[in-house]
Amino acid sequence: MRRHSLLAGAAALFIAHLGTAQAAEPEACRQVRLAEPGWNDLTFTTGIMQTVLSALGYEARSDLLGLDIIYQSLKNKDLDVFMGYWDPAMVTYYDPYKADGSVETVHQNLEGAKYTFAVPQYVFDAGVKDIADLAAHAEKFERKMYGIEPGSNQLMFDIVKDPAFKLDDWEVIESSEQGMLSQVDKAVRNKEWVVFQGWAPHPMNNDFQLAYLTGGDAYYGPNLGAATVHTQVRQGYLEECPNVAALLKNVTFDLALENEGMAYLIRDNLGATEAAKKTLAAHPDYLDGWLKGVTTFEGADGLPAVKSALGL
Repeated sequence: MRRHSLLAGAAALFIAHLGTAQAAEPEACRQVRLAEPGWNDLTFTTGIMQTVLSALGYEARSDLLGLDIIYQSLKNKDLDVFMGYWDPAMVTYYDPYKADGSVETVHQNLEGAKYTFAVPQYVFDAGVKDIADLAAHAEKFERKMYGIEPGSNQLMFDIVKDPAFKLDDWEVIESSEQGMLSQVDKAVRNKEWVVFQGWAPHPMNNDFQLAYLTGGDAYYGPNLGAATVHTQVRQGYLEECPNVAALLKNVTFDLALENEGMAYLIRDNLGATEAAKKTLAAHPDYLDGWLKGVTTFEGADGLPAVKSALGL
């Protein structure tokens, strides 16, 4: 009887081990290649993904690239994952890749976002409430509008070229998100007029008294560029790496979480994964839903492995 029990136990262990081995990802999936364009919201959400993937035993890295390069790299299969497709603001970037099937949209990871031109509240109160109002006050703005990283301001350029707005002699100043916000901060402190790319989620909405301009529906979408944000992958990735795919389908953020995490980047100068770890330490309950049905790279239960790796 005892011998039979021992044999049964050994068989059960073998089956369990076999099941675990079958659950493990293919070796080609161990490295997960992500990219983001330097926007703090996407730096944070990509940092979250890097942190969770690393805790699961993957080798996750992220590159800083312009949007056009990100999409071309996904098409060429030089990247695997992009956490930041803003719909509808990025439709013009994504459309060619959607049409040829080279980039696939996986999951909506945020709702309540918005993205369009913004000005300080005192400029709005002085009469600049619509993009069409800018031209009449060109001198006060020095015929300049401020964007972020090169390759991420195409909608601004398109509006400048639109004869309806009479902005053809305006200059779009490209630098970086931080560079743009530094310019906004300087202008606000001096009560100068400035127009720039504004969006939520972002701590700028708490740091400045700002207002969003109407009139950009044809470019940014209705309701002040109201947007949802989606996770995207290169063609075929979901089938090749089903465990990572399960994670990507689960991970959903909210404005409060992103604002908190982004503040760690901007105000505390933390790195992306440092900000992610600090945020997850304060809100570990998010992991319960994100890791449902997700294993480690080797096939073990994902939730306890991630909590252990993060010291939670």
